[in-house]
Amino acid sequence: MITDMKAKPRLYLDNHRDGRSNGRARKPLTILVADDHVLFRKSLAALIAACPETGLVGEACNGQDVIRLTRELKPDVVLMDLLMPSLDGFEATRIIKQEMPQIKVVVLTISESDDHLFGALKHGADGYLLKRFEPQQLFDLLERVHRGEPALPDCFMTKLLQSFQAEQTVPEPVESDKALSQRELQVLKLLVEGEKNREIAEELEISENTVKIHLRSILEKLNARNRLQAAVIAIREELVT
Repeated sequence: MITDMKAKPRLYLDNHRDGRSNGRARKPLTILVADDHVLFRKSLAALIAACPETGLVGEACNGQDVIRLTRELKPDVVLMDLLMPSLDGFEATRIIKQEMPQIKVVVLTISESDDHLFGALKHGADGYLLKRFEPQQLFDLLERVHRGEPALPDCFMTKLLQSFQAEQTVPEPVESDKALSQRELQVLKLLVEGEKNREIAEELEISENTVKIHLRSILEKLNARNRLQAAVIAIREELVT
Protein backbone atom coordinates (compact mmCIF):
# COMPACT_ATOMS: atom_id res chain seq x y z
CA MET A 1 0.00 0.00 0.00
CA ILE A 2 1.00 3.65 -0.30
CA THR A 3 2.90 4.24 2.90
CA ASP A 4 3.20 7.99 3.38
CA MET A 5 0.49 10.28 2.06
CA LYS A 6 2.17 13.30 3.69
CA ALA A 7 5.22 13.01 1.46
CA LYS A 8 5.52 15.54 -1.35
CA PRO A 9 6.88 13.50 -4.25
CA ARG A 10 8.16 15.20 -7.35
CA LEU A 11 8.17 13.97 -10.93
CA TYR A 12 11.33 15.07 -12.70
CA LEU A 13 10.43 15.05 -16.38
CA ASP A 14 13.43 16.45 -18.23
CA ASN A 15 13.86 19.00 -15.47
CA HIS A 16 10.23 20.04 -15.92
CA ARG A 17 10.96 21.48 -19.35
CA ASP A 18 9.71 20.51 -22.76
CA GLY A 19 13.20 20.56 -24.26
CA ARG A 20 12.64 23.61 -26.50
CA SER A 21 14.69 26.75 -26.26
CA ASN A 22 11.83 28.85 -24.90
CA GLY A 23 12.06 26.85 -21.66
CA ARG A 24 8.30 26.51 -21.17
CA ALA A 25 7.20 24.13 -18.43
CA ARG A 26 5.98 20.75 -19.64
CA LYS A 27 2.25 20.15 -19.34
CA PRO A 28 1.27 17.78 -16.52
CA LEU A 29 1.27 14.07 -17.23
CA THR A 30 -2.40 13.04 -17.40
CA ILE A 31 -3.29 9.89 -15.48
CA LEU A 32 -6.33 7.61 -15.25
CA VAL A 33 -6.55 5.36 -12.17
CA ALA A 34 -8.27 1.96 -12.43
CA ASP A 35 -8.80 -0.07 -9.24
CA ASP A 36 -11.87 -1.67 -7.68
CA HIS A 37 -10.68 -1.05 -4.10
CA VAL A 38 -12.16 2.34 -3.27
CA LEU A 39 -9.77 3.28 -0.47
CA PHE A 40 -6.65 2.51 -2.49
CA ARG A 41 -8.04 4.21 -5.61
CA LYS A 42 -8.98 7.38 -3.74
CA SER A 43 -5.62 7.49 -1.94
CA LEU A 44 -3.75 7.07 -5.19
CA ALA A 45 -5.91 9.70 -6.89
CA ALA A 46 -5.17 12.17 -4.08
CA LEU A 47 -1.44 11.49 -4.36
CA ILE A 48 -1.48 12.13 -8.10
CA ALA A 49 -3.60 15.26 -7.76
CA ALA A 50 -1.19 16.66 -5.16
CA CYS A 51 1.79 16.50 -7.53
CA PRO A 52 2.08 19.57 -9.81
CA GLU A 53 3.65 17.51 -12.60
CA THR A 54 0.73 15.07 -12.84
CA GLY A 55 -2.97 15.56 -13.49
CA LEU A 56 -5.74 13.16 -12.51
CA VAL A 57 -8.25 12.89 -15.37
CA GLY A 58 -10.48 10.08 -14.10
CA GLU A 59 -11.09 6.98 -12.01
CA ALA A 60 -12.43 3.55 -13.02
CA CYS A 61 -13.56 0.68 -10.82
CA ASN A 62 -13.64 -2.14 -13.38
CA GLY A 63 -12.15 -3.23 -16.68
CA GLN A 64 -15.04 -2.08 -18.85
CA ASP A 65 -14.99 1.40 -17.32
CA VAL A 66 -11.25 1.83 -17.77
CA ILE A 67 -11.50 1.01 -21.48
CA ARG A 68 -14.42 3.41 -21.93
CA LEU A 69 -12.72 6.24 -20.03
CA THR A 70 -9.41 5.69 -21.81
CA ARG A 71 -11.17 6.04 -25.16
CA GLU A 72 -12.92 9.22 -23.99
CA LEU A 73 -10.15 10.93 -22.02
CA LYS A 74 -6.98 9.78 -23.86
CA PRO A 75 -4.72 9.98 -20.76
CA ASP A 76 -0.95 9.77 -21.04
CA VAL A 77 -0.85 6.91 -18.52
CA VAL A 78 -3.33 4.38 -17.13
CA LEU A 79 -2.54 2.96 -13.68
CA MET A 80 -4.12 -0.47 -13.89
CA ASP A 81 -5.11 -2.99 -11.24
CA LEU A 82 -5.07 -6.58 -12.52
CA LEU A 83 -7.92 -8.18 -10.62
CA MET A 84 -11.09 -6.18 -11.29
CA PRO A 85 -14.73 -7.12 -11.98
CA SER A 86 -16.41 -7.07 -15.41
CA LEU A 87 -13.08 -7.38 -17.21
CA ASP A 88 -9.70 -8.02 -15.65
CA GLY A 89 -6.68 -5.78 -16.03
CA PHE A 90 -4.91 -8.19 -18.38
CA GLU A 91 -7.61 -8.00 -21.03
CA ALA A 92 -8.21 -4.29 -20.46
CA THR A 93 -4.49 -3.68 -21.00
CA ARG A 94 -4.49 -5.72 -24.21
CA ILE A 95 -7.45 -3.81 -25.64
CA ILE A 96 -6.04 -0.39 -24.70
CA LYS A 97 -2.60 -1.12 -26.15
CA GLN A 98 -4.11 -2.59 -29.31
CA GLU A 99 -6.40 0.39 -29.92
CA MET A 100 -4.25 3.19 -28.45
CA PRO A 101 -0.61 2.06 -28.36
CA GLN A 102 0.61 5.56 -27.55
CA ILE A 103 -1.06 5.39 -24.12
CA LYS A 104 1.16 3.90 -21.43
CA VAL A 105 -0.26 1.27 -19.08
CA VAL A 106 1.38 0.71 -15.69
CA VAL A 107 0.16 -2.20 -13.59
CA LEU A 108 -0.16 -1.68 -9.84
CA THR A 109 -0.91 -4.90 -7.96
CA ILE A 110 -0.57 -6.69 -4.63
CA SER A 111 0.35 -9.89 -6.46
CA GLU A 112 3.96 -11.04 -6.42
CA SER A 113 3.15 -13.89 -8.80
CA ASP A 114 5.57 -14.30 -11.69
CA ASP A 115 2.61 -15.37 -13.82
CA HIS A 116 0.90 -12.03 -13.20
CA LEU A 117 4.06 -10.10 -14.04
CA PHE A 118 4.69 -12.05 -17.23
CA GLY A 119 1.01 -12.00 -18.17
CA ALA A 120 0.77 -8.23 -17.79
CA LEU A 121 3.82 -7.66 -19.98
CA LYS A 122 2.67 -10.14 -22.60
CA HIS A 123 -0.56 -8.15 -22.83
CA GLY A 124 1.43 -4.97 -23.48
CA ALA A 125 1.90 -3.31 -20.08
CA ASP A 126 4.65 -0.67 -20.05
CA GLY A 127 5.42 -0.92 -16.33
CA TYR A 128 4.75 -2.99 -13.22
CA LEU A 129 4.86 -2.02 -9.56
CA LEU A 130 3.79 -3.76 -6.35
CA LYS A 131 1.30 -1.81 -4.26
CA ARG A 132 3.59 -1.59 -1.26
CA PHE A 133 5.49 1.21 -3.02
CA GLU A 134 6.66 4.46 -1.48
CA PRO A 135 5.15 7.51 -3.22
CA GLN A 136 8.45 8.55 -4.80
CA GLN A 137 8.86 5.06 -6.28
CA LEU A 138 5.65 5.58 -8.24
CA PHE A 139 6.75 8.96 -9.54
CA ASP A 140 10.18 7.63 -10.48
CA LEU A 141 8.46 4.85 -12.41
CA LEU A 142 6.16 7.33 -14.16
CA GLU A 143 9.22 9.30 -15.22
CA ARG A 144 10.76 6.21 -16.82
CA VAL A 145 7.51 5.32 -18.57
CA HIS A 146 7.17 8.88 -19.85
CA ARG A 147 10.65 8.64 -21.34
CA GLY A 148 9.77 5.37 -23.07
CA GLU A 149 12.02 3.27 -20.84
CA PRO A 150 11.29 -0.08 -19.16
CA ALA A 151 9.64 0.43 -15.77
CA LEU A 152 10.08 -2.76 -13.78
CA PRO A 153 11.56 -3.61 -10.39
CA ASP A 154 15.19 -4.61 -10.91
CA CYS A 155 14.60 -8.00 -9.29
CA PHE A 156 12.19 -8.96 -12.10
CA MET A 157 14.34 -8.03 -15.10
CA THR A 158 16.60 -11.09 -15.33
CA LYS A 159 13.77 -13.47 -14.50
CA LEU A 160 11.62 -11.89 -17.20
CA LEU A 161 14.24 -12.22 -19.92
CA GLN A 162 14.97 -15.82 -18.95
CA SER A 163 11.29 -16.70 -19.01
CA PHE A 164 10.62 -15.14 -22.41
CA GLN A 165 13.67 -16.84 -23.89
CA ALA A 166 12.89 -20.25 -22.42
CA GLU A 167 9.19 -20.24 -23.32
CA GLN A 168 9.49 -18.21 -26.54
CA THR A 169 6.46 -16.16 -25.50
CA VAL A 170 7.29 -13.02 -27.46
CA PRO A 171 6.01 -12.56 -31.01
CA GLU A 172 8.13 -13.79 -33.88
CA PRO A 173 9.56 -11.00 -36.03
CA VAL A 174 7.49 -10.20 -39.09
CA GLU A 175 8.86 -11.86 -42.21
CA SER A 176 9.61 -8.92 -44.49
CA ASP A 177 12.36 -7.13 -46.32
CA LYS A 178 12.43 -4.42 -43.65
CA ALA A 179 15.84 -5.19 -42.27
CA LEU A 180 17.13 -3.06 -39.41
CA SER A 181 19.46 -0.31 -40.49
CA GLN A 182 22.98 -0.10 -39.12
CA ARG A 183 21.95 2.75 -36.84
CA GLU A 184 18.91 0.81 -35.61
CA LEU A 185 21.15 -2.15 -34.79
CA GLN A 186 23.39 0.19 -32.78
CA VAL A 187 20.38 1.48 -30.87
CA LEU A 188 19.09 -2.07 -30.33
CA LYS A 189 22.46 -3.24 -28.97
CA LEU A 190 22.48 -0.45 -26.39
CA LEU A 191 18.85 -1.17 -25.52
CA VAL A 192 19.75 -4.82 -24.82
CA GLU A 193 22.57 -3.60 -22.59
CA GLY A 194 20.00 -1.70 -20.51
CA GLU A 195 20.89 1.81 -21.62
CA LYS A 196 18.26 4.55 -21.22
CA ASN A 197 17.25 6.86 -24.06
CA ARG A 198 19.48 9.65 -22.84
CA GLU A 199 22.46 7.33 -22.50
CA ILE A 200 21.88 5.89 -25.99
CA ALA A 201 21.74 9.42 -27.38
CA GLU A 202 25.02 10.36 -25.69
CA GLU A 203 26.75 7.16 -26.80
CA LEU A 204 25.72 7.58 -30.45
CA GLU A 205 25.97 11.39 -30.43
CA ILE A 206 22.40 11.87 -31.61
CA SER A 207 19.40 13.61 -30.06
CA GLU A 208 17.10 11.84 -27.63
CA ASN A 209 14.20 12.47 -30.01
CA THR A 210 16.11 10.68 -32.78
CA VAL A 211 16.58 7.72 -30.43
CA LYS A 212 12.81 7.56 -29.91
CA ILE A 213 12.24 7.60 -33.68
CA HIS A 214 14.67 4.70 -34.13
CA LEU A 215 13.00 2.78 -31.30
CA ARG A 216 9.55 3.14 -32.86
CA SER A 217 10.94 1.80 -36.12
CA ILE A 218 12.66 -1.10 -34.34
CA LEU A 219 9.46 -2.10 -32.54
CA GLU A 220 7.50 -2.04 -35.78
CA LYS A 221 10.05 -4.10 -37.70
CA LEU A 222 10.42 -6.69 -34.94
CA ASN A 223 6.68 -6.86 -34.28
CA ALA A 224 7.38 -6.08 -30.62
CA ARG A 225 4.95 -4.34 -28.28
CA ASN A 226 7.59 -2.71 -26.10
CA ARG A 227 11.32 -2.39 -25.47
CA LEU A 228 11.47 -5.53 -23.35
CA GLN A 229 10.05 -7.70 -26.10
CA ALA A 230 12.42 -6.07 -28.60
CA ALA A 231 15.38 -6.90 -26.36
CA VAL A 232 14.29 -10.53 -26.02
CA ILE A 233 13.83 -10.89 -29.79
CA ALA A 234 17.25 -9.34 -30.37
CA ILE A 235 18.89 -11.87 -28.04
CA ARG A 236 16.93 -14.85 -29.32
CA GLU A 237 17.49 -14.03 -33.01
CA GLU A 238 21.12 -13.06 -32.37
CA LEU A 239 20.59 -9.63 -33.93
CA VAL A 240 23.21 -8.14 -31.64
CA THR A 241 26.39 -9.51 -30.16
